[in-house]
Amino acid sequence: MNKNYPIYKTTFIDDMRSLVEEAAQNFTDSIAISYKDKPTDKEVRKVSFLQWRDDVRNLGTALIANGLREENIAIVGENSYGWCCSFFAVMAIGSVTVPVDKELPVEDIDGIISTTGCKAVIFGKTAEDKIKALLKDGGLKTVELLVSVNPSTSIGSAEAGNRTLTSLEELQNKGGGLYEGGDNSYYDYKIDVNRLASIVFTSGTTGKGKGVMLSQANICLDMTLGMYNFDITRKTLHVLPPHHTFGSTVNYVGHLSQGCEVYISSGLKHVSDEIREQQPTHLILVPAFLEVMNRKIWATARKTRKEGLLKVMMKVSDCLRKVGIDLRKKLFSSVLAAFGGKLELVICGGAKLDEEIIRTFDSLGITILNGYGITECAPLISANRNLYRKAGSVGTPILACRVKIDNPDENGEGEICVKGPNVMLGYYNNPEATAEVFDKDGFFHTGDYGRLDDEGWIYITGRKKNLIILSNGKNVYPEEIEADLQKVEGVCEVVVYAGESRVQKDKITIVAEIFPDADLLADKGITDMQAYFEDQVKALNARMPSYKAVKRVKLRDVEFQKNTSRKITRFSIDKTID
Repeated sequence: MNKNYPIYKTTFIDDMRSLVEEAAQNFTDSIAISYKDKPTDKEVRKVSFLQWRDDVRNLGTALIANGLREENIAIVGENSYGWCCSFFAVMAIGSVTVPVDKELPVEDIDGIISTTGCKAVIFGKTAEDKIKALLKDGGLKTVELLVSVNPSTSIGSAEAGNRTLTSLEELQNKGGGLYEGGDNSYYDYKIDVNRLASIVFTSGTTGKGKGVMLSQANICLDMTLGMYNFDITRKTLHVLPPHHTFGSTVNYVGHLSQGCEVYISSGLKHVSDEIREQQPTHLILVPAFLEVMNRKIWATARKTRKEGLLKVMMKVSDCLRKVGIDLRKKLFSSVLAAFGGKLELVICGGAKLDEEIIRTFDSLGITILNGYGITECAPLISANRNLYRKAGSVGTPILACRVKIDNPDENGEGEICVKGPNVMLGYYNNPEATAEVFDKDGFFHTGDYGRLDDEGWIYITGRKKNLIILSNGKNVYPEEIEADLQKVEGVCEVVVYAGESRVQKDKITIVAEIFPDADLLADKGITDMQAYFEDQVKALNARMPSYKAVKRVKLRDVEFQKNTSRKITRFSIDKTID
């Protein structure tokens, strides 16, 4: 883990259509996608790469026949096989995908679809009620075609009005018939990989998102260049929301191009059971999932009164590994069984991950590769490698991706800037915002603060928008304090921010707002949680520069509000303290 090594072999991706075709040629009858129609079903549907290719091609052919070449098409709904086929088919015919978060309010969904001028909407079961509401209220004015991912829909022709209403299955059957009859329009088209291919609206943890414009070159090259660094295993479980680039680009584009089976999760509440049942060999996750998994490991150990034993066994195992003896699969088989028993690897990104969690999983036999990405970079920027990792770092940049630190301070910390083939075309219909994030040398300013070490490894310090600037000019990165507080026993979630006083408007008070693990603290016999956390914060303050000291501890009864990527939406927090 201390020396770099040659890159892995990978499949070079030209565009979405060639990706689908080459995967079908290379992996033929191997399983591409697996899923259940209902979470309670025993039967798992398995789709081969050949069948997936046919379904994508047939859908694309039908969309062309409906006049949707080079048009904007929205996809809104739960993750599904239909969502996957739609994502690839739309781009394979030279059109633009507009993935929409199904959890957004009705007016926001309509705003995205109308602003981007979508001519068609492909919707899943979970978005059906919102689509009906929009139709009733006169929304979706630019839409001409409504496509239900499910064979049946409660939306009637009267509600659709002058729009064509159909199902994905009907379209695929239509396209299949056209292709068999000699319609070769799907293939008789030269894809411009540098043209706009996807408009992805950022989730906006600090407010309203913007429409990130990505080309097929952005997406395909990001995965080609990124996959040179990874040795992924043969089966993963897709649990992330597909409308985000981490869910669509990494889970679908990256994995299917390499012949990996992708099992589509039925939803968050089913994930634990699915991992045990489907036995994935690796996962793509955001830190929030790993934090939950880590807490479950230790909660189970406490309930079975084996917490102390587990810690001792981990220390012994770590010592044995130093002399070349690896007994993790045997020693921790009961712990690993909760993750299906075959999980080897987790690729994690999207936010800062506590290094202690990485060490815990490594001790148990699961490698965590921490990485860094942002929607505007399609999304992957850097990652640790299977056998080349540095504690605390989000890795080295992927091939052809240049990273610099803008205006570094005395510690070498500044804004992380990126230049490469994965960087977006710009923000949709927002040239002012686009101009703000690109400098004269063409580097994209990420809004993240960090540093580079002498070997080019990236270390994230915090988010520019979260930065607390004190009256003496000192900068405080709340993420650094949060990382320390997250290590305190009993902290389930924590956000550090500048408290806003109603009385003294110009006074900055650093607040730590904590959602406690009440069950854990009760097991430990701690009844006064406020006093307990204030003592822990005092101890932390004593180890930090005085200007970083947390002055107020605030407890909450419910977890923080999050977006669908499981990131805490900081703008939703009430920061008043008086």
